[in-house]
Amino acid sequence: MKYLHTMLRISNVESSLEFYCDHLGLKEIRRIDNKEGRFTLIFLSAPDDKSAQVELTYNWDGDNLDSSSRNFGHLAYNVIDIYAICSRLKKAGVVINRPPRDGYMAFVRSPDNISIELLQIGKPLEPKEPWVSMENTGEW
Repeated sequence: MKYLHTMLRISNVESSLEFYCDHLGLKEIRRIDNKEGRFTLIFLSAPDDKSAQVELTYNWDGDNLDSSSRNFGHLAYNVIDIYAICSRLKKAGVVINRPPRDGYMAFVRSPDNISIELLQIGKPLEPKEPWVSMENTGEW
């Protein structure tokens, strides 16, 4: 048995790709437009690891995505510098729901309310501001 991907429904292709690719740093590796089924599948992966993929599913006629996608759980990614990625996300207007106060773990959410866990590779970084003083925002 081999893990293939995790599927997430999205409501807007452009805002989702901006979040996952431009801000989070994933790369689009494949796209399927199915005219008969009226949907688009977009496969993403971390830049150096195509083995763990996220499939974004966009239904052309819309989807009833309520505000509580939390029941999905979350996606998790190791990052080289948790402070650098959180800074980049924050500058892009992404809310850091659980700041990396410990230099190790943070949570953000996608435009469709999917929780994304970011974990520092190796040992935690030395705690530093502004992260140490930041409170949690919303649910993560």
